[in-house]
Amino acid sequence: MKKLQIAAVLVLTALPLQAAEEGAALSPFAGNLGNAIWTLGIFVIVIVVLGKFAWGPVLGLLQERESFIHKALSDAKRDRDEAEARLKEYAAKLQSAHAEAATIVEDARRDAERLRQEIRQRAKDDADKLLANAERQIQVQTNQALEQIRREAVDLSVMIASKIIQRSLSREDNERLIDEALKQVESRRN
Repeated sequence: MKKLQIAAVLVLTALPLQAAEEGAALSPFAGNLGNAIWTLGIFVIVIVVLGKFAWGPVLGLLQERESFIHKALSDAKRDRDEAEARLKEYAAKLQSAHAEAATIVEDARRDAERLRQEIRQRAKDDADKLLANAERQIQVQTNQALEQIRREAVDLSVMIASKIIQRSLSREDNERLIDEALKQVESRRN
């Protein structure tokens, strides 16, 4: 192929030199039919050689380049569309995550408030139980103290009464005291 191209270039450069030697103009209309035929033949050969060896591969390369550029553009457009779709998806996920985080925080606040109220209520209930327990113990202690005071008063009264009775009671006084005690017991029952 290279040899053919070199031969075509040599022939094309030799023609003007030959025409200059003959002194004729290089016009196909100059009247020299031999020059016109040679010029036309060389033109056809150059066109055929260029068409077969240069234009075909050049056009093929240009078409490949064009298809590569179209493919690259379509790939870039597809990638851009995918990137935009992913960006929208990520933005939606981010917004959803923000909303979910806000919901979680609000739920945590609500739970904390509910827990605080429960703790307060438990503390109040415990305090009420302790207070009721203390009041009950005070009442029990008070009753026990009163009972003890009564017993001691009875014991003391009996002791004093027995001492007094032993000294100065006669039989009639003793019977009168028993009757009075029986009347008091009966009046208390009623």
